[in-house]
Amino acid sequence: MDPTRAFVKSVKRVIVKVGTAVVTRSDGRLALGRLGALCEQLKELNDKDYEVILVTSGAVGLGRQRLRYRRLVNSSFSDLQNPQGDLDGKACAAVGQSSLMALYDIMFSQLDVTSSQLLVNDGFFRDTAFRKQLSDTVSALLDLRIIPIFNENDAVSTRKASYEGKNCLQDSSGIFWDNDSLAGLLALELKADLLVLLSDVEGLYSGPPSDPKSKLIHTYVKEKHQREITFGEKSTYGRGGMTAKVNAAVCAAFAGTPVIITSGFATDNIIRVLRGERIGTIFHKDAHLWTSIKEVSAHDMAVAARNSSRRLQLLNSEERRKILLAIADALETNEGAIRLQNGADVADAEELGYNKALISRLTLRPEKISSLVKSVRLLANMEEPIGQILKRTELADKLVLEKISCPLGVLLVIFESRPDALVQIAALAIRSGNGLLLKGGKEAKRSNAILHKVITSAIPDTVGATLIGLVTSREEIPDLLKLDDTIDLVIPRGSNKLVSQVKEATKIPVLGHADGICHVYVDKSANIDMAKQIIRDAKTDYPAACNAMETLLVHEDLSRNGGLVELVAELQRQGVEVYGGPRASTLLNIAQTKSYHLEYSSLACTVEIVDDVFAAIDHINQHGSAHTECIVAEDCEVAEAFLRQVDSAAVFHNASTRFCDGARFGLGAEVGISTSRIHARGPVGVEGLLTNRWILRGNGHVVNGDRGITYTYKNLPVKA
Repeated sequence: MDPTRAFVKSVKRVIVKVGTAVVTRSDGRLALGRLGALCEQLKELNDKDYEVILVTSGAVGLGRQRLRYRRLVNSSFSDLQNPQGDLDGKACAAVGQSSLMALYDIMFSQLDVTSSQLLVNDGFFRDTAFRKQLSDTVSALLDLRIIPIFNENDAVSTRKASYEGKNCLQDSSGIFWDNDSLAGLLALELKADLLVLLSDVEGLYSGPPSDPKSKLIHTYVKEKHQREITFGEKSTYGRGGMTAKVNAAVCAAFAGTPVIITSGFATDNIIRVLRGERIGTIFHKDAHLWTSIKEVSAHDMAVAARNSSRRLQLLNSEERRKILLAIADALETNEGAIRLQNGADVADAEELGYNKALISRLTLRPEKISSLVKSVRLLANMEEPIGQILKRTELADKLVLEKISCPLGVLLVIFESRPDALVQIAALAIRSGNGLLLKGGKEAKRSNAILHKVITSAIPDTVGATLIGLVTSREEIPDLLKLDDTIDLVIPRGSNKLVSQVKEATKIPVLGHADGICHVYVDKSANIDMAKQIIRDAKTDYPAACNAMETLLVHEDLSRNGGLVELVAELQRQGVEVYGGPRASTLLNIAQTKSYHLEYSSLACTVEIVDDVFAAIDHINQHGSAHTECIVAEDCEVAEAFLRQVDSAAVFHNASTRFCDGARFGLGAEVGISTSRIHARGPVGVEGLLTNRWILRGNGHVVNGDRGITYTYKNLPVKA
């Protein structure tokens, strides 16, 4: 749980206010889907013994829509030719209130919940006896598990002034001016533990939400944000808008009731708020004490990484090389501390019952740390990648164009249960001159923290440790994914679910693969001993790796000459649990797989029989994940057909799929293996983290309609 949301654990009585912009659609009709989701959430809270109070707007809008329809059907054609006057707002309120409550009653009845209606006016709250009676009535209703529904009785209200410019509590008598301030007042009168104000946006922004530069404020600090915020246009549906919500929230929060403003368009935001998730904007009397927890915002972290990366790029190649060598030395020196923290993570994972594949990825054995140190030193000694002239062209006499390699900018890498990935990614970012933000899995939080500390301690002050930022809260990821003006590339390394969620949540380019469903096809021409050696390595060398074999395809001739039986027996001798496709399961009498698109990440795999190499190719292109595939064959024509026609990032002939790795490819390390077809594909090393820019050197050249210039387009020798 986010530390700024820890107070929700003690919440018992909660008031939810829903505004006209949430209750109605843009055409003025009721938003039945949103209302249904609201009622279902309140029913769930009621079932969990929360005391739930609803403050609702929407009566005037609903009444206006109904009266417009009534006026239309009662009008003659000539009436419609004349300008139609505005409908009386109080008449709209009177008509709409009964309709709105009838709708709530129907919806709650379907959920086996009883609701009640309480209409109040601003003047009522001047009466001390009324306020006491109100509290007693609400308490009696809540004891009966009835949901009280409040609304201002606009039909008979004597209020003349608009809300604008007022505070949620106009004076000590407690006058309110809209349903936001009514909700704030009720929160204090009824001693609510939490007030949730539902809006048509995600929360309070630093400026108009439509402005791309506006940022969502998670924690409102009056001393800071009151001066900085620029409000957009007032709500076009109700009286209040965000200005009203903020004023009401500030008053309620400083009087002792925490307030959260969040979107009412989502179907589960109230539940998420009470789970302690970091959504919306929180107002709390102690918020100024929390600034040290969260005020190093996602945006600030990304900007700091970009600034540090620019300082890194100013260093010469030897200076950047020395940083990597210092990191390698620091990893060796601190191996004991790293393994101690990693051991604590592994122990927790085992106690929580995580599967063996995850624990295997999580564990930093001595040989793995040694391999990491070696890969960092290999990167340090690679050819300088930044500022390389990739192409030189003479456009015209003394007008020379150069294409030069340069860093992408700031990378965001999200990875699960692989602390060794942190080291590889950090080293690659430094070698390629990029800033970096890292978010590791919670199961490796200690390992990630110590590795980050060791690595950043080796970065000189002239660059700054902010070059590599470690994101520790899952709740910060949505903020980071919105920073398309600061972060240049997102690389998710993990499950299919993780990658899909990231792609759906961001405008930033995403590089990565969702699954590692790797195939080995054994042709009829294969050397069986070689085939056994390859499939043994591909499956058992590191079963949890994304480049491990998950499906073995075998030519049908091998099912008749004993070759298939030998291959399966070899896997079973290594402890591999074998599942079959329809043909293989029938022939071998083994359990049938649930799906061909299955990444076991453990000592298990699927075996299936295919007619020939072309059937194998079709199978892989249909069921694979475009990661890594292998053919074992002595027939070169068959092998070439496989290599040409399989549409995957890496395709091998007579070699284990486990070779698909940045270090084994000589890239030094990898940030991941990309199955994308744009920018980078396969193991992504330094080169995949670079882009290019164009440098044009002239001598007073101007276009001038292309008059007086002769284009030569001559290729020139590339020189460093």
